Amino acid sequence: MSAAGSAAGSAGPAHGRDEAHREASPYIELERDAWAALAPDTEIPLSDAEVQRLRGLGDSLSLREVEEVYLPISRLLSLYVASAGTLHRQQEDFLHRRVPPRTPFVIGLAGSVAVGKSTTARVLQQLLAHWPEHPNVALVTTDGFLYPNAELERRGLLQRKGFPESYDRRALLRFVVDIKSGKDEVEAPIYSHLVYDVVPDEKVVVHRPDIVIVEGLNVLQPARQREDGRSGLTLSDFFDFSVYVDAGRDKIRDWYVERFLRLRETAFRDPDSYFSKYAGLSREEAVAEAGRIWDTINGPNLVQNILPTRSRATLVLRKDRDHSVRYVRLRKV
Repeated sequence: MSAAGSAAGSAGPAHGRDEAHREASPYIELERDAWAALAPDTEIPLSDAEVQRLRGLGDSLSLREVEEVYLPISRLLSLYVASAGTLHRQQEDFLHRRVPPRTPFVIGLAGSVAVGKSTTARVLQQLLAHWPEHPNVALVTTDGFLYPNAELERRGLLQRKGFPESYDRRALLRFVVDIKSGKDEVEAPIYSHLVYDVVPDEKVVVHRPDIVIVEGLNVLQPARQREDGRSGLTLSDFFDFSVYVDAGRDKIRDWYVERFLRLRETAFRDPDSYFSKYAGLSREEAVAEAGRIWDTINGPNLVQNILPTRSRATLVLRKDRDHSVRYVRLRKV
């Protein structure tokens, strides 16, 4: 989404910490080279041209990055999917039931609007679909579950777009519950970044996928506490694996401003764009406006809502200033 983004936090790798402290951690942390060595014999199924098409605005994704970072992730995820299938069969045998089709494996993917989260989701979708065990991989973004602009304005939330309360959380939870219930077809609303709003009466239909990637800012949010002190279900309760795309806040703020400047020269020039008013700004004015949006919307959303969910992820990708992944942190099993 354009004006309401967020970012990830700033914890770095464990250089200088003693071994005892490392061993006590619930995470395995691997530097880029060590991670890249985990899938040395796995052939990359994408061409350089395909990688360029998957790259988002402002990302510096390369074929080498896909090979060294995302290919090992896809291999690991494929192992998780296979293990889930084995457990499914064993559970049905234990219950003395005829084995029905397994429900889709659901991956939650969180991160900032400018950190490359959407690119990561698209790359993983393409790589996972090339594994013969699970060729049908669906990707759904939570943008479609934002309340329409008219409703946000009615609730006084238009300037808090991207904050948890700006989403129809019941509809989003119902979508994932239906996926994990094994329904043949599940619909999700469609969001247009051009008009910056949900498209009325348009849906994307997810039909019996092997894997579903659910990508969005707040997909790792914990359950809200009710007035009676109890907490209900939340989206991440139905995830089989989750990924958080991480980077320093100062870096993401810079990326957001850079992306805003690129959009000023491209998408914002479309007269149908919600942000066409920004197309005529000078560079200095555009930098100032992008900084204002970040400091009043994106930054607070990051600190209050996005960054605190990082520790809930199964896997964290930590990016460097050039958008390349510097290290990977994986929760121990």
